[in-house]
Amino acid sequence: MPVSLHVHVRSVTVARRRVLGLAQTVLSLAGESTADMHLSLVGDRRMRQLNRRFRHKDRSTDVLAFASREGRAPHRFNQAAAQLGDIVIAMPTAWRQAKADGRPLEEELVTLLIHGVLHLCGYDHERSRPEALRMQKKERQMRGHLGPIGRFVRASHRPVRTTREV
Repeated sequence: MPVSLHVHVRSVTVARRRVLGLAQTVLSLAGESTADMHLSLVGDRRMRQLNRRFRHKDRSTDVLAFASREGRAPHRFNQAAAQLGDIVIAMPTAWRQAKADGRPLEEELVTLLIHGVLHLCGYDHERSRPEALRMQKKERQMRGHLGPIGRFVRASHRPVRTTREV
């Protein structure tokens, strides 16, 4: 399967087929329907470790994207180009953001998934203001194509703990 999913948070259960289907649809909307991608849902502690190691920022963040390729390869040119990369989403951070915005966790997760996929495709909102606007526009377009998002996360409890920023 082009999309793989690993859930590393014990406090949640996700409808795997629904998440995998959403991820595949997001890849298709990004023009990467045949690409392989790995999605991990983690806790804040693990996300903080990843953010510190790869971005030198000692705090958790909502989503990280690790691209496997720098740019698009010509069609059928390179088998390695099929691997788009990895997306890691911090569930507790997503929960806090969803709560602060007054929207369901599923909506936040889809927003972060789209954001991560666009990073894997080469979009970078930190590069420049025009690039940030281009990415925001693409995010809105993709989200609009998805339509209503049903429930796909069940939690044993809602984490409210925040990571201590150093």
